[in-house]
Amino acid sequence: MNSTIESNPLLDRLPKHLKQFIKPQDYSDYTPINQAVWRYVMRKNVDYLSKVAHSSYLQGLKKTGIEIDNIPSMYGMNRILTEIGWAAVAVDGFIPPNAFMEFQAYNVLVIASDIRQLEHIEYTPAPDIIHEGAGHAPIIANPEYAEYLRRFGEIGCKAISSDKDYQMYEAIRLLSIVKEAEDTPQATIDAAEKAVEDLQNNMGELSEMAQIRNLHWWTVEYGLIGTVENPKIYGAGLLSSIGESAHCMTNEVKKIPYDISAANQSFDITKLQPQLYVTPDFAYLSLVLEEFANKMALRTGGLSGIEKLIDSNALGTIELSTGLQISGIFSSVIEHEGKPIYIQTTGKTALAYREKELVGHGTLTHPEGFGSPIGKLEGINLAIEDMSPKDLNAYDILESKTVKLEFEGGITVEGEIITGSRNLQGEIILIRFKNCTVTHGEKILFQPEWGIYDMAVGKKVISAFSGPADVNSFDLISHVPTSKTIKAKHTAERDDLEVLYQTIRNIRETKDTETSLAPIFDKLRTIHPNDWLLAVEITELLNDRKEPQLLQEIMVYLDQLKVKRPEVAHLITGGLDLIFDKEKA
Repeated sequence: MNSTIESNPLLDRLPKHLKQFIKPQDYSDYTPINQAVWRYVMRKNVDYLSKVAHSSYLQGLKKTGIEIDNIPSMYGMNRILTEIGWAAVAVDGFIPPNAFMEFQAYNVLVIASDIRQLEHIEYTPAPDIIHEGAGHAPIIANPEYAEYLRRFGEIGCKAISSDKDYQMYEAIRLLSIVKEAEDTPQATIDAAEKAVEDLQNNMGELSEMAQIRNLHWWTVEYGLIGTVENPKIYGAGLLSSIGESAHCMTNEVKKIPYDISAANQSFDITKLQPQLYVTPDFAYLSLVLEEFANKMALRTGGLSGIEKLIDSNALGTIELSTGLQISGIFSSVIEHEGKPIYIQTTGKTALAYREKELVGHGTLTHPEGFGSPIGKLEGINLAIEDMSPKDLNAYDILESKTVKLEFEGGITVEGEIITGSRNLQGEIILIRFKNCTVTHGEKILFQPEWGIYDMAVGKKVISAFSGPADVNSFDLISHVPTSKTIKAKHTAERDDLEVLYQTIRNIRETKDTETSLAPIFDKLRTIHPNDWLLAVEITELLNDRKEPQLLQEIMVYLDQLKVKRPEVAHLITGGLDLIFDKEKA
């Protein structure tokens, strides 16, 4: 297959900190068995999902150019996705939730380019190209849903995490890797499962990121649409799982009308879901998302927003009423009557306005933290940001003047004003002092020997969110996961089986009716007696060729294999149904 890289303008717009997660899709890594796994899942899915999936699914397969017989090339997908305003990138398994959602905000679909093993053909806890390419990609061809996904990413990447969220991400990533890898000792899997379970039981109060990940899971991954009595599938996790897509339609799975309460419903990626949520339509998803966003610190700001950032112990931003944005790791806040009156960051800090770093106020200027009062001056009803030049003159808030500013709550700033900075509306957003002392009661917060003091101006905190205001202010090229996906092993036996799969693939694709299938089948049952999928593929060719004698022989073999390997009996039956039901139709 042609793997020439096709340019997509959306990929050129991605910031560097997202590009660090992208890896090339080496199409030659996909083996003939991988291709057979893709083809089996896709044939089963298209056959079944045409009855139970949202109508956008089949339409989307055509629009996104996803083929049933071939694993998609990322570069070919990008060429086609450009037409619907999206792009796709390959990554190594799970990436951090904030990064995953930020990709969505840029209209970029993140695709784990590995593919599940034949042994995990029905379901894998690890993200793979079946889940991402055959699950997510087709549905984004629906414009209303695509906008929901983009908007979800835009809001979700601003959600504030807790310190335990990243521990949970690493634990789930490791669990998905060891469960998908071949020959992992059971003790290793048990230990990874226990680590996830222990964290799940000790997460404490759910962070914004944990809650929005729940919403993502119950909609984007495992969502149903329509009515509780007659739902259709649109979630990628269901669309890509031939086992769970059927299971979810049974009465064993409780169907619940979707609403914001889903934010508090946790999930287990290693088990079939006991309940699923049903949205009446795609528009309703956006209504619930906005309802949730209204409760996020992104929109509420205030003391609670700062406290969430402090608890996260991670890079975050607050925005003041003047539009000034302070980005750093927030370490403390002084409050008075339920309002923040002084904030403090630790380590590298940057100041920005409208997501653009203020000149001269990057991390080189503020390498060891930043502190500032917030609020109004004591006894003065007019906030500094609202003062006219006449007001500023009356209170001596002027260049070269030594002033003593006493804020509500007891913060005092005393020093000589050097200059001030204004926003586009003419409001003062920053005042620079020399010979400055900042105190709260008896406590010294800043003293003259520390150098120049920059005081942020803002009567309140209107927003608090994860990450920096200006992504170029900080070096973010460092958040690489600690675990790596494990590739399938190469053995002489596996390589021999791959040759047989490739031979059958070549025969099917070239419509070769001359090459005898008997020796291939003999070698399969003699040397690879546990493999079932190739036997099903040979059955398909024999049926097309009208070779009843060998067909009968292989059908008996498959019946024996069902008894020998009962765990794959339903998969064999499912494959045969595709062959013979198609013939009946």
